[in-house]
Amino acid sequence: MRFTRFLPLSLVLLATAAPAVARAQGKLNKYGNPATVAPAPTTSAITVRDLQIRLYAFAHDSMQGRQIGRVGNKMGTDYIAAEVKRMGLIPAGDNGTYFQVLPYHTRQFTNHSRFTVDGNPMAWEKDWVAVPGTRAPRAISGVTVIFGGVAGDTTKQISAAQANGKFVVLLPAPPAPAAPAGARGGGFPGFGPQPTRLAGAVAIATINLDTLTPAQRTALNQPTIASSSATRGGRPGAPTAPVDSMTLLKQQIDQLAPQATIRLTRAAAARLFERSSIDGLSLGATGGSVTASLDFIELPTDWARNVVAIIPGSDPVLKNQYVAIGGHNDHVGMRPVPADKDSVKAYNDARNKLLLANNMIQVDAAKLATIRVNMDSIRKLHPKVRLDSVSNGADDDGSGSIAVLEIAEYIQSMKVKPKRSTLFVWHTGEEAGLIGSAFYTANPTVPMDSVVAQLNIDMIGRGRAEDLPGGGDTYVGVVGSSFDSKDLGDMVASVNKKLAKPLALDYKFDSTTTWSGYNNIYGRSDHFNYARAGVPIAFFFTGLHGDYHQLSDEAEFIDYPHFAMITNYIRDLTVEVGNGPRPRMNGTKPAKAPKTAVP
Repeated sequence: MRFTRFLPLSLVLLATAAPAVARAQGKLNKYGNPATVAPAPTTSAITVRDLQIRLYAFAHDSMQGRQIGRVGNKMGTDYIAAEVKRMGLIPAGDNGTYFQVLPYHTRQFTNHSRFTVDGNPMAWEKDWVAVPGTRAPRAISGVTVIFGGVAGDTTKQISAAQANGKFVVLLPAPPAPAAPAGARGGGFPGFGPQPTRLAGAVAIATINLDTLTPAQRTALNQPTIASSSATRGGRPGAPTAPVDSMTLLKQQIDQLAPQATIRLTRAAAARLFERSSIDGLSLGATGGSVTASLDFIELPTDWARNVVAIIPGSDPVLKNQYVAIGGHNDHVGMRPVPADKDSVKAYNDARNKLLLANNMIQVDAAKLATIRVNMDSIRKLHPKVRLDSVSNGADDDGSGSIAVLEIAEYIQSMKVKPKRSTLFVWHTGEEAGLIGSAFYTANPTVPMDSVVAQLNIDMIGRGRAEDLPGGGDTYVGVVGSSFDSKDLGDMVASVNKKLAKPLALDYKFDSTTTWSGYNNIYGRSDHFNYARAGVPIAFFFTGLHGDYHQLSDEAEFIDYPHFAMITNYIRDLTVEVGNGPRPRMNGTKPAKAPKTAVP
């Protein structure tokens, strides 16, 4: 599920060692799941066992969070492609492969970057690190150093006039509670600070490098977000307030040459002010003159890949039509600072309880500050601290990716396949702005007007009563199923009624809710780009739980019986759409896709 912020973690234990090795398989947690599941063959039936085998592998630490543009995304897509090849699905990517590679680049600084104060050099990664963004930063040549105050606290910062044209040094913000799941705002890390009174500074340097190991310092400069020349998806944001022409021009210039974002050690910061210590610095104090040459490079990457495969239909005519089903193969990668995974999980659980009690309305900082984690209880279960830096994305969207794999294995095993062909697309870059689905719908490997429906699965592994109001053993949210095609909406409902134990289909997210973070769910996952291309869609998910986009979204916390029920239902729906009448657009014939220029 796309989200515009990586949530900060409280109770973070700064690491000086690598993440802990996974526990041995055996002991079950309170959800009845082991810490690890050994690889094993799967069957054509969609079972708890098969879902566990696949998801524990796909959301394993070795996948490094499957972030687009990074090696973890390569490993995740390699896993999916190997599975569909083993099943015998037909490749439908580029040049007879299962992969559709996006035109993606990563951006970073090289170790040839230089930084001096009054002509005296600072050592790369020892004293300082520059954090890459989307473009090369503005030049830093003979810029005066000024102490700007505390990051994020405007009551303890210099004025905009003082910051303009300066090299602003900030103390880090004090530790704060994690923001509630679903809270809006912020941005992807690495893209520099949001507009503030310090926007006119040439560079912003924060004194927060000391706690990081050499490996973590290197990771800061690794590209955590790639960017694409592909058409981007997602809905436009809310209208912004009018701005005058000069302000607009300045904003455009700032986008072309953003201010540099730098992290410093305390010792390096002291050298900037020609002091032995930064203690006691007064707001607005000035220091030496900084000159820097930041060697910014763009590198193409093949590690931004949709995985595309087809099971041909059994009808000689209808096999030229397709039922598309998909999930997104990417997640949000790794954090530069590992945390105590058990305290993080305990905190997230406590935070979500507060949200549930408040009907999922954002809880204020004072209320969050009341959360206390019983570390004594945690240490009884886990005497040694278990450090973790991988955002595994077991539910988001490991659950959807694995559900699509399981459905593929089932349909491939059918003696008589559905009349229509089934198009399986594991989109990349959903977390980076629906990039993979935008690229696929602009560059389809089958004609878009032959796609009769798209079923999107993004986060169907949870949905317990402890996760969201109304949650339970049969809960599933359904979004947009009747927006463009009442026929598809009717199929969604009728297939469910045929189940021995029907699911509780929740349509509330088709309308605006009072729950913070839950509005515009329709525009926040890959189905949206198919809808824009004139394809009827139905989107299935089970809510934004407390572990959403957190280190604690791990395979051992998934509700596998619930997961299996939903996957079996979507399997039946896929087959029904494959065999039944073509879903009509509301009041029209099936629409042809609009002509879209190839990027």
